[in-house]
Amino acid sequence: MGERKKKKKGEIILFKTERELRHKKVVGTVYIVLRVLVIASLIIQAIRGRYENVALCVLTLILFMLPTVVEDAFKVDFPDIFEIIVMVFIFAAEILGEINSFYTRIPGWDTALHTVNGFMCAAIGFAIVDLFNRNKRISVQLSPLYLAITSFCFSMTIGVIWEFFEFGMDMFLGFDMQKDFVVNAINSVSLDAEGLNRVVKIKDIKDVILVSSDGTQTSMGLGGYLDIGIIDTMKDLLVNFVGAVFFSIIGAVYVRNRDKKAGKIASQFIPKVMEDGVSPNEKAEQPSEEKEQEEIKE
Repeated sequence: MGERKKKKKGEIILFKTERELRHKKVVGTVYIVLRVLVIASLIIQAIRGRYENVALCVLTLILFMLPTVVEDAFKVDFPDIFEIIVMVFIFAAEILGEINSFYTRIPGWDTALHTVNGFMCAAIGFAIVDLFNRNKRISVQLSPLYLAITSFCFSMTIGVIWEFFEFGMDMFLGFDMQKDFVVNAINSVSLDAEGLNRVVKIKDIKDVILVSSDGTQTSMGLGGYLDIGIIDTMKDLLVNFVGAVFFSIIGAVYVRNRDKKAGKIASQFIPKVMEDGVSPNEKAEQPSEEKEQEEIKE
C-alpha cells in the first residue's frame, strides 16, 4: 500500500502519494493542512453564493499540484523548504490575498508576495541552467557569476510578464490587479498650457473633483490624487528585483561551495535531479527500509 504504483508512459501523477508524504513528512503535513483550509474556504464561499471565490479555491487546489507535476514530469526533486514556500505562497496569494482581502486590509502584503516571487523564480531559473550546466552531454559550461546573472534575468522576465498580465486584465476585463495609490503631487508636461516639453508641478493635492457629463461634481475624498497602476507596477518590479538578487547570491555561493556548509544551506532552495527516479530523501532512507524488510523476513 505504501509503495508508489508504476505509472504508464506519459502519465503524470497529480496527487502526492502515501510514499511521497512518508518521505517528506513536514511537506506532507503542510500540504494536507493547506488543502483542508482551502476546501473549508470553498464550502463557505459556496454557501455565501460567491462562486467567483469558489473558482479561486479550485484554482488553488490545482496549483498545489504543480510541485508534484513538475517533479514527476521532469524527474527533479524540490527541497522541502522550497516546496513549502511554494504552497504557502499560493495560499497567501489566492485564499488570503484575494478571497480574504489581505491585499487591501494588510499594508505590504502584495509587496511581500512579489519579493518571495522574485526569490522563487530566480531559484527555478538557476536550477534549470545548473542542471544543463552539469550535464556532460552539453558542452557549454557557465561560471557561477553567469549562472547567477541568468537566474536573475529569468526571475525579472517572469516578473515583467506578470505585470503585462495584470495590465491586460485591468485594461480589457475591467479588473484592478494594478492597485492604485493616493499621491499628493503631480509632475507632468501634459499640463503645460503652451504644449511645450516643460514640467508643470502641482503640490499639496488634497482632493480631486469628478465632473460627470451632466455637470454633477463629486469629491473623491481620498486626500489626494489617485495614481492608477504605475506606482504599484514599479514597486512590484523593484521588490522582485530584491528577491532575484538575494537568490542569485545564494546560487553563486552554492556553485562555489557545493560540498561545504554554505553550499549545503543554499542547496535547501535549489531543485535537484532524481537519480533513477529516486529523490534524495528516499535514497537516504533506503538502507533503513531494507533493514526493516530483512527483519520482517526473519
